[in-house]
Amino acid sequence: MERTRPEPWRVKSVEPIRLVPRRDREAALQAAGHNVFRLRSEDVFVDLLTDSGTSAMSSSQWAGLQEGDEAYAGSRGWERLERVVRGVTGFPHVLPVHQGRGAETVYCRAFVEPGDVVLGNLHFDTTRAHIRNRGALPVDVVVDEGLDPDDPSPFKGNVDLARAERVVAEHPGRARLFVLTLTANTNGGQPVSLENVRAVSSFCRRHGIRLLIDAARFAENAFLVSEREDGQRGRLPADIALEAFSLADGAAMSAKKDGLVNVGGFLALREPEDLEACRPWAILYEGFVTYGGMAGRDLEAMARGLEEGLDPAYLVARIGQVRFLHGLLSDAGIPVLRPPGGHSVVVEAGRFLDHLPRELLPAESLAAALYLHAGVRAVGLGGLAFSEPDPETGEMRPGPWELLRLAVPRRVYTDNHLAYAAEAVAELWAKRAEIGGLRPIGPPTELPHFTATFEPA
Repeated sequence: MERTRPEPWRVKSVEPIRLVPRRDREAALQAAGHNVFRLRSEDVFVDLLTDSGTSAMSSSQWAGLQEGDEAYAGSRGWERLERVVRGVTGFPHVLPVHQGRGAETVYCRAFVEPGDVVLGNLHFDTTRAHIRNRGALPVDVVVDEGLDPDDPSPFKGNVDLARAERVVAEHPGRARLFVLTLTANTNGGQPVSLENVRAVSSFCRRHGIRLLIDAARFAENAFLVSEREDGQRGRLPADIALEAFSLADGAAMSAKKDGLVNVGGFLALREPEDLEACRPWAILYEGFVTYGGMAGRDLEAMARGLEEGLDPAYLVARIGQVRFLHGLLSDAGIPVLRPPGGHSVVVEAGRFLDHLPRELLPAESLAAALYLHAGVRAVGLGGLAFSEPDPETGEMRPGPWELLRLAVPRRVYTDNHLAYAAEAVAELWAKRAEIGGLRPIGPPTELPHFTATFEPA
């Protein structure tokens, strides 16, 4: 019998949560236009909407808030953060930003021009929107296994290099940027192997393409590499991550994930020319280059969180919670993406609600049903969230999947909370034929899943 492995921390303070009565959940859902993004936090019992900015900070991070230097320029927190980012990534030039979306704004302004093609393993929703906002075309070149929910391959975030070569050949001179996301958020945090990072780096050098790593979950990716990749087993996640960064020209990070903070991020770059290209946009959109839209105390907390997020003991517990939830759902017969990834468990909403046509939004419908049933908030990532404009007509076309993502916040919930959520999903599975669909109200917009309202079909 395998010994139970407890979390490597003790609980020091708690925040009360409450399961509001069903009638109140019905009223809250109706007031939110049946969009769980629009719900009030106090009306949610277990919140698995996102792992972004929802982490519990450590006692060291909270202590760091008290030590925050609020100088406008050159604060102590900035100097500490710069040292930590340089040590973690190996990149000499660092620009702080308020979150990953800020980094996307800056590098898209500096490196993306109208008509460009931007390659990536799997661009996430905001990345796609930033690229399209610049008049460029985001193109996914993930391996086929990454789009097959049932494929058990260990590295379903990998890039299909043959496909990438075809894209470059079809768009000569237009591919100048490659965004490699570690782990791939779109398919549930599936990792990219170090071998594949090397191959992508070689591909980019050969074609003169700048390679940026989206590093929001770089520590989780490194941990999964240390478990799954031949030749990497037993290596420290910090060493694997540093090698991956050494193969790129820069990294953009939302520290609200593996940085274990509630706000913050950075853009790190190798070449001084790239720093010069990005710095004016960082000042314009994010603030001065030594605070990046954050208070000095946030800089200090982020520096400490980046170090804590690479601790192997922490990563064992963190990934273990995701696998625990995945196992409960899988054992209940729920159609989930396999294998479990780094930060979330993804339910195939299209198969779960196979009686609903796509125009009735299975992903968003299942998210609303889960909240109504048990007060659990998850996010529907379906055809609506990943819709794309038709290049000829401009009309929005639905994305390829209907998914419900249950993202696990870091150091926040116990296994009992996750078991409660799994039981709720299983109860819905038993009466899935009774779940109705939703229709959007109003014309489509960019990133509609954040703000759209729906009505029951």
